[in-house]
Amino acid sequence: MRKEFFLNAALLGVLLAFPLWAWSVDEPYLITLATRAIVFAIAGIGLNFALGFGGLVSLGHAAFFGLGGYVMGVLAFHAQTYTPVMGWPLVINGTKSMPTIWLIAIALSALLAVGIGALSLRTSGVYFIMITLAFAQMLYYFTISWPTYGGEDGLSIYVRNGFPGLNTMDPIQFFAICYAILLIVLAFVFAASRSPFGLALGASRQNEERIQAVGQVPFRLYLTAFAISGAITGLAGALFADLNRFISPTMFSWQTSGEIMIFVILGGVGRVFGPVAGAVLFILLEHTLGGLSEFWHIYLGAILLGVVLFARGGLYGMVAGREVAHD
Repeated sequence: MRKEFFLNAALLGVLLAFPLWAWSVDEPYLITLATRAIVFAIAGIGLNFALGFGGLVSLGHAAFFGLGGYVMGVLAFHAQTYTPVMGWPLVINGTKSMPTIWLIAIALSALLAVGIGALSLRTSGVYFIMITLAFAQMLYYFTISWPTYGGEDGLSIYVRNGFPGLNTMDPIQFFAICYAILLIVLAFVFAASRSPFGLALGASRQNEERIQAVGQVPFRLYLTAFAISGAITGLAGALFADLNRFISPTMFSWQTSGEIMIFVILGGVGRVFGPVAGAVLFILLEHTLGGLSEFWHIYLGAILLGVVLFARGGLYGMVAGREVAHD
C-alpha cells in the first residue's frame, strides 16, 4: 500500500509538473496535450467504476461521453446564438457557465445510464456488452441525422465556456480546472470503493449468491454503479467538448468506447489510479508514435496484447503490486 501511495503521488505530481513546465517555456500545445490526458483519465475512471469494481464490461460508454459533449455543445450553441433550447410552454435557455453545464451533463448522463442499465443488466456476459454497444450506436446514428447541430459534420463552439474568476481560454487555467476535477473524481471513487456500498458491490461481483444471502440485491448495486459510472463519463465528455470547442457524432462511436476501455486495461482494471496511468500512456504513445507513422495503433495493439498476456492488473498493477479490486 505504501508503494502504491508513492506511485499515486508521483503520477499526480508529473501530471501537474509537466504543464507547468510547458507554461514556463511557452508551449501551449503541450499544456493542451496534458489537459487531454486528464479528460481521458476522468472518462476511464468512470468506466473503471463499472468495470473494475462492478465487473460490468460495457462497450457503450461512448453514449455517456457523447451525451456530456452534446449537452455542452447544445447549451453553448444556443447561448451564443441567443436562441432558447426549447420554447413555450417550457422555456429553456442556453448557458456558457461551466458549472451549470457540468451539473446538467452529470444529471442527464446518470439518467441515461439508469435507463440503459435497467435494460442491459437483465443480461450478462457478451449479451450485456452488445446491448450497451447497441445503445451507443443508436445515439451515434441519431446525432448523424440531427442537422440542427451539424449532423455528421459536427458543431463548432467559437468561445470556450466560462468559469467564475478564471480565463478559460488560457490553456494553463483550463488545465487547472480539469486537474482539480480529476482530484475530486479520484477522491470520490476512492471513498466510494471503500464505503459499505463499494464493499457490497465488490462482494456481489465475486459471488452474487452470498450477497443475496445477507439481504443485498445485486441488480440495485450494479444499477447504482452503472449510473455513477455514466455520470463521471458524461462529465468527461463535457470537458472534452469544451477543450476542443467542438462536438461531433464520433463522440458516440464504438471507437470512442474502445479507447476508453483501453485506458482502463492499460493502466489496470480495478485500480483507482489505473485509468489515469492508462490515459497518460495512451496520449504519450499517440504523440510520439503518431509522428512516426499513421498506423501507430499497430504498436498500441502490440503493447495492449503484452499487457493482457503478461501484466495482470495492467502496467500500473505490475509496478505497484497485486491487483486490489480482485483480491
